[in-house]
Amino acid sequence: MKKLILAAGAATVLSLGAFTVPTVAQAQPRVTVQVAPPPPRAERVPRLHRGQAWVPGHWEWRGSRYVWIRGQQVRARPGYQYRAPEWRERDGRWEMRRGQWDRDHDGVPNRADRDRDGDGVPNRADRRPDNPNRN
Repeated sequence: MKKLILAAGAATVLSLGAFTVPTVAQAQPRVTVQVAPPPPRAERVPRLHRGQAWVPGHWEWRGSRYVWIRGQQVRARPGYQYRAPEWRERDGRWEMRRGQWDRDHDGVPNRADRDRDGDGVPNRADRRPDNPNRN
């Protein structure tokens, strides 16, 4: 009977481990190395499909050397612009800044910034964005 209870308890603990929420400690560590990365490789950007964005290739530090990660097409995020990964020198060391999606602030209105009903309030800040009869 004790073995059955222990086995059930172990199974419960193991199944709960499958549902852990990522924490800051599990996030990707900051990569800092003393060796400068090689120059970026030239890549041919393919014709992008509608709703796709290009993520350019970049050098990543793996173990004790740089490895080239090829560029790829990914699903675009409306209202966001992709910022490619880059290496920056700081105090004689090279630090990688990972690629990420940033809010689009280039001055060109995106779908969320448009004022479809003409009331002077951008849709992202409008509680009723499609009401043309507002006062």
